[in-house]
Amino acid sequence: MDTFIIEGGHPLNGEVAISGAKNAVLGIIPAAILCSCSSKIDNVPDIKDVNKIVAILEKMGAEIYRENDTLIINTDKPINYDCSEYEEETGKMRASYYLLGALLGRYHKAIVPLPGGCNIGDRPIDQHIKGFEALGAKVLIEHGQVKMTADRLIGADIYLDVVSVGATINIMLAATRAEGMTIIENAAKEPHIVDVANFLNLMGANIKGAGTDTIKIKGVEEMHGCEYSVVPDQITAGTYMMAAAATCGNVLVKNVIPKHMEAVTAKMREMGVEIIEEDNGIRVIGKENIKGCKVKTLPYPGFPTDLQQPMAVLMSIASGQSVITESIFENRFKYVDELRKMGADISINGRVANITGVPTLSGTKIKATDLRAGAAMVIAGLIAEGETRITDIQYIDRGYEKLESNIRSLGGIIRREAIEKKVED
Repeated sequence: MDTFIIEGGHPLNGEVAISGAKNAVLGIIPAAILCSCSSKIDNVPDIKDVNKIVAILEKMGAEIYRENDTLIINTDKPINYDCSEYEEETGKMRASYYLLGALLGRYHKAIVPLPGGCNIGDRPIDQHIKGFEALGAKVLIEHGQVKMTADRLIGADIYLDVVSVGATINIMLAATRAEGMTIIENAAKEPHIVDVANFLNLMGANIKGAGTDTIKIKGVEEMHGCEYSVVPDQITAGTYMMAAAATCGNVLVKNVIPKHMEAVTAKMREMGVEIIEEDNGIRVIGKENIKGCKVKTLPYPGFPTDLQQPMAVLMSIASGQSVITESIFENRFKYVDELRKMGADISINGRVANITGVPTLSGTKIKATDLRAGAAMVIAGLIAEGETRITDIQYIDRGYEKLESNIRSLGGIIRREAIEKKVED
């Protein structure tokens, strides 16, 4: 029930370090199930989704120790392949479906409730199931549960009908312990695909081609523990980059891989933002008179759908016309009504948003409609005149570590206000 209260009009200046990638670590933590051993994972972000998946694994039988940004996961004791009792926990996050691939790989059976997550459009798991069935699993969905069994897992050629990050990782998890060779065609190429593959390879897997559209996995009989550091979060980096630009600030975004940010930096430069790349950082210098542009979200290395909402805020104060075409999810413009309350001039036609820049936004009470929209609302509050109150910030806590303290360290004025639930007599 917490709320963010933001006083707008203060440029962000200074340095901010980016934590580990949410979308990578949520695949890496379940991957630890694939061996009966102990693994050490560094650069783990302190976010709600990580805390949830850790709590689920502990209930399943894993022993997990956490200190600062390091997780030690011990899975040498039997892990419960039946997660049906954890429906409340798994139903609150999308990445719980990675338990399917990991459990199938180790035990050749799994029962996992259907996943939850942000309501940003249709996100079926049919490609996941297609991959599992190709490997030899029998899959049944009933009573909100995905139930799988396999006498043997045998490598197969699998062509994904649509590019899916989740399906690519899930099939990769299961295929590491299958007999023979598995080839995933039309695979996703995001940095977190590569990160999960690198972790699995350190555990003894034999995966080649991660980061391309063809991934080859030669199954192995046994896997072992390892030490690994999670890749920096490109979406968090992009969020701070856009916040710096929108507030006309000067921010060095540290602990990033500039190569991962190329689609974002190209568009921001096109708008007139000054971007200076360093070895492991990107400096963003905002300008008063940025101009509109056109963006189409695409699978990596295209412009990421998870930065579509923060980009819309930047476009809302850019001169002229901007256009966003959302090609990944069909329901990712729900946040637009909140920006309109602040004075943004945005019209929606199907999957296309047409944005006419306005001189400024005005503070008011708005809400986060999902994780990335919540980040966009924070940026909107930072540039708005007056005070902005953002409710439903539990979405933001799912994916951004220490957001308000980082913004305060950069000169932004933001505070969290806890609202107690009233208990009726």
